[in-house]
Amino acid sequence: MPSKDDQRRPSNRRDPRAEVENRPAKAEEEHETLHESDEEMFAELDGTVFKRFFYYTKPYKRAMFIALLAVAGFTVANLSIPLIIGIGIDHAISDGSKSLLATLSILMALVAGGYWFTLYLQHILISRITLEVLYDIRADMFLQLQRLGMSFSDRTPVGGLMSRMFGDVGALQEMLESSIEVIGDLLTLVGIVAVLLYLDWQLGLITMSVMPALFLIRVLWQPIARKAFLVMRRNSSIIGGYLDQNVSGVRVIQALNREDVNHDEMDGKVHAFFWSSVRAARLGGVLMPTVELMTGVALALVIIIGGSRVLEGEMGVGVMIAFLLYVQRFFEPIRQLTMHYAMLQRAVASGHRIFELLDIPIEIADKENAQPIGEVEASVEFRDVTFGYDSNRPILRNVSFKANPGETVAIVGPTGSGKTSLTSLAHRFYDVQGGAVLLGGKDVRYVAQESIGSVMGMVLQEPFLFSQSVMENIRYNTQHATREDAVNACQIIGAHDFIMQLDDGYDSVLEQRGTNLSVGQRQLLSFARALVADPKILVLDEATANIDSYTEKVIQEALLKLLSGRTALVIAHRLSTIRNADRIVVIENGELIEQGTHNELLAIGGLYARLWTTNYSSFDDIAGNADEVISAPAANT
Repeated sequence: MPSKDDQRRPSNRRDPRAEVENRPAKAEEEHETLHESDEEMFAELDGTVFKRFFYYTKPYKRAMFIALLAVAGFTVANLSIPLIIGIGIDHAISDGSKSLLATLSILMALVAGGYWFTLYLQHILISRITLEVLYDIRADMFLQLQRLGMSFSDRTPVGGLMSRMFGDVGALQEMLESSIEVIGDLLTLVGIVAVLLYLDWQLGLITMSVMPALFLIRVLWQPIARKAFLVMRRNSSIIGGYLDQNVSGVRVIQALNREDVNHDEMDGKVHAFFWSSVRAARLGGVLMPTVELMTGVALALVIIIGGSRVLEGEMGVGVMIAFLLYVQRFFEPIRQLTMHYAMLQRAVASGHRIFELLDIPIEIADKENAQPIGEVEASVEFRDVTFGYDSNRPILRNVSFKANPGETVAIVGPTGSGKTSLTSLAHRFYDVQGGAVLLGGKDVRYVAQESIGSVMGMVLQEPFLFSQSVMENIRYNTQHATREDAVNACQIIGAHDFIMQLDDGYDSVLEQRGTNLSVGQRQLLSFARALVADPKILVLDEATANIDSYTEKVIQEALLKLLSGRTALVIAHRLSTIRNADRIVVIENGELIEQGTHNELLAIGGLYARLWTTNYSSFDDIAGNADEVISAPAANT
């Protein structure tokens, strides 16, 4: 059974898009350079960030209010102890009043108990609120990442996103956990000033005379320290990015014998980070000794001036001792606030990075009245389509063709001609700049994007498998499918035998990206996943490009079964594999220049004929692979 918190949590979910009206005016511009925002890692304190951050605490107002009451109670208890000690010395001990001393002892015990309880309560409450808020922020960030268009994923390093999800949210966690302490420190400062002025306003003013000097030092220190911390953070980001590239590209690095060179480069970056960290640490260590020095000066003033007044009978010993205790307590919050200030700077910078991510406009969003695609005929039509990842540099120009129900339409052309872009537009990973893409006669821009997957399946050139069991990978987008459905699909595709040879069969957990399987086996699992989903329309994006000729024969047999009765768009690297397609569309430089059957295009003698001549003379085709082709059920050549 879910807990009450789990049942309640969905009501706290926020759609990041709902805050569009609150985001900074430059959000649309800032997201273009999202990966460069480490340059602003140590920003000035910004109330907007705090306002937006504490928006996440709204569902927990009651707990926050109780925590604030606990802070107030803790402050009162903390300020009461020196006062009780002073009264005890001046009135109980000096006057020899045992009854007053006993009363003060009981009061001191009660105050100590209140001190413990309020401190415990505020820590418990703020820890719970912090965990809740962090959950909400991370959930919103994850939801935003799932909704952002492919163009965002294309230009954003994964390492940078991980840094925001964990490093920056962690900085906010530190801020929220310390926020109650900051409030308590401020209340303590105000309370101590009030008590000191109440006990002896002249000595109180003398004691606080050291504050202007401390403030001046703080003003001079701040810009120098800010620059040092910025350099340190920048160097840290450089190391993180370089490490991400070296881990991801370790195979290439080892193949090219770059280990020593990369080690030397990493060594230089680590040294730069080390010395920038040393400088930042030195500057960070300046303020604390300064505060301690100011504390000593203030205590000396109290002893010298207060002691003289005690000797002259103008002040009681208890008041002077209370002054000494309060002065020590007075500089303790200052020390804490000094550390909190640097923490708040980090939190504000992290907040900028987090809200910058949440403020990125959703490029591929459902229209206001978008409806599920529903039951439609299995046709795909590109109607005068123009598209470019940069709207000023179109990749596709005025492309028009249609795959009718049950047809297999192959798309061929030189590298960079826009073939993959066509299939991405069919699933609406991007929006066209001109024309329209229609599924079953419906413009994909006006149907619910989530529903497109119910009629269209995709098998990519590089099959992506998750670090889950084989069964979970096959049923990844069809959780309603039974185990028998998955096994049956694997038997049809031809994956059942090698799956059963794994240690735990269908329950075997795959390694990262399925690297414990061959490329061909991973592709067969992708086919099985598509077959279980049973889409009306299937898109194959060079699904046989990275496999050997023998494995390709197995794949082709699986494709015959997978494509049976379905409409298919097939991008082919090896032209022999699409020779028997119902229609072949030839794309060059983003324009449709030819279309027809294999024999018709050969007769024309255009680009397809030249590509066929080159492709057919390849080693794989000479080896006997040319006859293994994708054959639509109704096609005959």
